[in-house]
Amino acid sequence: MWDSSETTLYSMMIFLFMETILEMYLTRRQICVYKQCKTVPRELQHVMNNDTFEKARVYGLDKAHYGMFKMIVCDIVILQLELYFGFMAMVWTRSVEIAENIGLNPKSEIQVGCLFALILNIIGIFKEMPFKIYGTFVLEEKHGFNKQTAGFFVKDQIKAFVVAQALTIPVAAAFIYIVQIGGQYFFIWLWAFVAVVSLVLITIYPVYIAPIFDKFRPLEDGELKKSIHDLASSVKFPLGQLFVVEGSKRSAHSNAYFTGLFGVKRIVLFDTLLVNKGLPADDPSLAESDKGKGCKNEEVLAVLAHELGHWKLGHVAKNIVIMQLQMFLIFLAFSKLFTYGPLYEAVGLPAGEKPILIGFMVIVMYVLAPYNTMISLAMTIMSRRFEYQADGFAQDLGYADELGNALIKLQLDNLGFPVYDWMYSAWNHSHPTVLQRLERLKSLNKEGNKSKTQ
Repeated sequence: MWDSSETTLYSMMIFLFMETILEMYLTRRQICVYKQCKTVPRELQHVMNNDTFEKARVYGLDKAHYGMFKMIVCDIVILQLELYFGFMAMVWTRSVEIAENIGLNPKSEIQVGCLFALILNIIGIFKEMPFKIYGTFVLEEKHGFNKQTAGFFVKDQIKAFVVAQALTIPVAAAFIYIVQIGGQYFFIWLWAFVAVVSLVLITIYPVYIAPIFDKFRPLEDGELKKSIHDLASSVKFPLGQLFVVEGSKRSAHSNAYFTGLFGVKRIVLFDTLLVNKGLPADDPSLAESDKGKGCKNEEVLAVLAHELGHWKLGHVAKNIVIMQLQMFLIFLAFSKLFTYGPLYEAVGLPAGEKPILIGFMVIVMYVLAPYNTMISLAMTIMSRRFEYQADGFAQDLGYADELGNALIKLQLDNLGFPVYDWMYSAWNHSHPTVLQRLERLKSLNKEGNKSKTQ
């Protein structure tokens, strides 16, 4: 019979394996949709030609096959081997040795823990890099979305690594320290610390961190800028700044978002969202392939009306509250489980050795995996509901038709495939499909017109 540590190890491995098999099954269902669905849906035949539909179908099929391959390599082979052979314990042991060699205190869990986090992050980069390179320079390049040069990509990865370490290593040190001195109710202090750090990062990210990676420029004065300010004023949105981010240097995909928790907020538009990237049609920097792409002013306003709906309906605040509640429950579970010796022995550590960081990682990533899966599904369902509500908000402002047109344009420009298997979509998509959203907008329009005639 297995002892407690073996039972713990094999239970974690079996659940993670079964979860990956489920995700592969759902992906396989979607691959069948890509292979079988070869005609444009009736609802899109007036705007989507067969050539664009075929490009979207092949793009989706390539991404799905790539996703299947990555799941097999990362989630079935590498993850299972790491668990079975005690990868985390090996890294911890090596961290202790390196700490001693470079003059750190090998008996200080904070110093060894910070080194452990750094080494783990470096190893993670090497594991992930082949997939990033393939995804960017093969998959996205093949379908015309990659805009990064090799030099830009390398600089981007270096900057991301440096910023990540500057943030995670101090947090890891504070995390260990709080657990060590926090007493029986350390999880409350831990939760308060992480809550403050999260809110600070949300506040400073758009101002100090995002500009490290992308160039932001103020939206030029003109009709669009005035219309956005008028729209924000009409719903009492405290708009302070309006920027365009040059996302086209990274990708041809489009987006828009707003940031800021307190006081004035900023709206950020991807240049790929705007017609001709927001530039004059004769601008020499505008490539022929970018001319004519993007949304008209009214459609951009519709997209922003949807985003403002998330703010006005309290979706942002609700997500923050839910996130904080989730963190509290996770820290509470951690406080109850982290002294359980077999957890550490299961991942290869000798009896009696219980590093705090490893305990937290094992509990959050593996022990709580079933709980995380259920919460993730619940959050996906809630997110889809929020998206419908935000669409309804835009419709109430009179942007139903423009939002429908914008959704279609973004679908076409991003080569989004419009048809999805219902099980795959329910599991993976935080947003309803474009066909579902168009149908919902149509029904909202009918209900609105009916109420006006009564």
